[in-house]
Parts: sequence; structure tokens; C-alpha cells
Amino acid sequence: MAKDHSNFFNDVYEVVRLIPSGRATNYGAIANYLGTKGSARMVGWAMNAAHGMADVPAHRVVNRAGVLTGKSHFETPTIMQERLEAEGVEVVNDKIKNFDKIFWDPNTELAL
Repeated sequence: MAKDHSNFFNDVYEVVRLIPSGRATNYGAIANYLGTKGSARMVGWAMNAAHGMADVPAHRVVNRAGVLTGKSHFETPTIMQERLEAEGVEVVNDKIKNFDKIFWDPNTELAL
């Protein structure tokens, strides 16, 4: 029987909705926050399915090096960069400049 990923995907979307404008996180940080360290690829699948969801800022989720690996899943390959730049994030050669300063870690930002 196939495992139902919809609950995991919804958990991912709840975290992504909390990423503030002008900040970005990576697939692994979301997986780690959700207690599924090592499932960064599954977070990526969730993000690939989220690009049509207006309330999920998928453009704020990149790979661990700050590279816009999900850009091909948007309406056009430049939209991800355009949305980040509209929030004041500098992108050079498909990579967020100073990603360590832009990085939003849900484990520390959402700590109770």
C-alpha cells in the first residue's frame, strides 16, 4: 500500500508559509524541523507540488548552498529569482548571495 504523503506535504507548506519575506531556507532545514532529518528530497517533492499554491512562498526554499534548484518548477525559469529579488534578496548565477545571512532556520526561528 502506498504511503500517504499529503500530511507530510501539508506540514512542509505550514513551515514554508512562516518564512518571512527577504529570507530563505533549504529543504534539509525544513525536514530537520519536521523531525524527518534525511528527507530533504521529500521536502523537494512537496515544494515541486506547491508552485501553483499562491499562499506557499515556494521561491524562499532553495538547496543547502543557496542555489535556486526549484526554478524549473515555476511558470518561467526566472520567476523564482524575480520573486526573491522583489523581497531584497540578491541572486547571482542562480545562487543567493550571502545565503548564510539570508538563511532562515525553522529550528531556531520557531523555537518555543
